Amino acid sequence: MLLRPLLALCGLLLPLPGQASALDLRLPGNASLSAEQSLVLDSYAMPIGAFANGALPVQNLEGRITRQAWRISAQGLTSLQILDPLRRQLADAGYVTLFECEAAACGGFDFRFGTEVLPAPDMYVDLTDYRFLAVGRGEGDHLTLLVSSAANVGYVQLIHVTDGTADAPEVHVGFSASPGGAPNAPSDPESLEQRMVQQGHVVLDDLTFDSGSSSLGAGQFATLAALAQFLLAQPDRRVALVGHTDAVGGLDANISLSKRRAASVLERLVSAYGVPRAQLEAEGMGYLSPIAPNQTDIGREANRRVEAVLLNTD
Repeated sequence: MLLRPLLALCGLLLPLPGQASALDLRLPGNASLSAEQSLVLDSYAMPIGAFANGALPVQNLEGRITRQAWRISAQGLTSLQILDPLRRQLADAGYVTLFECEAAACGGFDFRFGTEVLPAPDMYVDLTDYRFLAVGRGEGDHLTLLVSSAANVGYVQLIHVTDGTADAPEVHVGFSASPGGAPNAPSDPESLEQRMVQQGHVVLDDLTFDSGSSSLGAGQFATLAALAQFLLAQPDRRVALVGHTDAVGGLDANISLSKRRAASVLERLVSAYGVPRAQLEAEGMGYLSPIAPNQTDIGREANRRVEAVLLNTD
């Protein structure tokens, strides 16, 4: 496949065999790939102008196409703050901007539903806060980004089209906590510590659980690494891990599930990061404390979370 997630929080990118000329795009360390489709020969109607007079101007492209959707923690971030580092990376790599627009200037609702968007919950577009960028490098290399932000989660859709020749460039998407990523991401221990002290709680929103399961997904999670560093550096601090669910199902069952998920996070912090058990406790709130409407897929997704709540040390 053309694009693949590289689980390299340290910023390391691994080369692909047979690669001729690759672009390395960096996303924040807490980014996660939610969808990917790669086709050797397909077509894509790339927007090259705003929706106007009942039509969306497009350039019809054919070739090797990869489509990806990414989710990024975006507490306090706008779509521009997410897009800007990616836009600069593309410019540095020699891509030229063909078209760029923001929400209403794109055509609002009409643009959003006139262009290709991967389905929810993998990709979500807030009609009041989204941005689109189309770039090109030569005649056979085009790439578009659609970025939006809602419910403290950023969404990035990337569509890359090449002419399909053997020496066509590939795009790597890697994780990075470098300044090129989004600011104030939870993968930054200093950012997490600052928000814990100032706000008293942080949503650990890069965690993954199987549907209906209390088992924390395999692999590393940037928020857990940052939280562990915070607690190990300050042994007098204590944190309650509080699980939350959406409103599907009964209250008792959801409270039980949310507490088991919080307990799973607690065990991971103890076993994988060496955090003393005495600094942690696990609780569950079920659906009693939503942060988004439960009437939509994106709202329910946001409500299924685990938060770290700073406890009084007195």
